[in-house]
Amino acid sequence: MIDYVNVKESELQIGQSMEVSKKVTEEDVQEFARVTGDMNPAHTDEEYAQGTQFKTRIAHGMLGAGLISAVLGMYLPGPGTIYLGQDLKFSNPIHFDDVITAKVTLNELIPKKNFSLAIFETVVTNQDGDIVISGKATVIPPK
Repeated sequence: MIDYVNVKESELQIGQSMEVSKKVTEEDVQEFARVTGDMNPAHTDEEYAQGTQFKTRIAHGMLGAGLISAVLGMYLPGPGTIYLGQDLKFSNPIHFDDVITAKVTLNELIPKKNFSLAIFETVVTNQDGDIVISGKATVIPPK
């Protein structure tokens, strides 16, 4: 795996994309719950989760969204990127042991006086190709 990639503002091109995949484990979900304090039993209590529409525990949607942040912060554009905003739509659950892939694609580059804004389409899919999260991110790419 690449440590990181740094695509400077002047090197960005519309249509550029990058993706990262990760298997979501029990440990990931427990650690996310511990770090964030989100101990919702839909994520942490199997007996409770059996009574939900999913019939089993699911991973936090924001854990999947965090993978989008990893792509933007480490690969495209990479270190030095300033995250300004993100809209998210959660379409399907992320199950334990799913392999999710976060992909970002540059859709727009807006020059400003001292910097540019980069607008990325963001999509997270599971191993079956189902979209679990979609949205749009706005960042300031590194100079």
